[in-house]
Amino acid sequence: MSSYAVSTDSSRLDVDMIHRFLSEESYWAKGRAREVTERAIANSLPFGVYLGDQQAGFARVVTDTITFAWLADVFVLPEHRGRGVGKLLVETVLADPRFAGMKRWFLGTADAHELYRRFGFSEPVNPGRFMVVESFDEARACSGDE
Repeated sequence: MSSYAVSTDSSRLDVDMIHRFLSEESYWAKGRAREVTERAIANSLPFGVYLGDQQAGFARVVTDTITFAWLADVFVLPEHRGRGVGKLLVETVLADPRFAGMKRWFLGTADAHELYRRFGFSEPVNPGRFMVVESFDEARACSGDE
């Protein structure tokens, strides 16, 4: 993996690229409004992965930094896949010192279960304890009910 680096510097984020990928290419945020992308980034802890100055991927964490963290909007651009970039990104996010001692991480995925299992993620032991309010199109897209 040639010189990919992860940064938490939000001024480096290519918000145009992030929004374009999420709203046009992702299954979970297809059709997402630009304002939603911007607000989500502004109210999360964002991570960009870069090859030089070019952004190759993105992830963000919604968290209180100790009891709960939601790993969201994780992606690597197609031309950078297959090089360990996703692993580097997730590994860096989980190792961030701001999350030391985190009690519970969550994420949603339709197709990357094996990637996340490498980092200790699994299906909830007692899924009946969790409830959600899903009243928007993005929730249906994530569940495959589109």
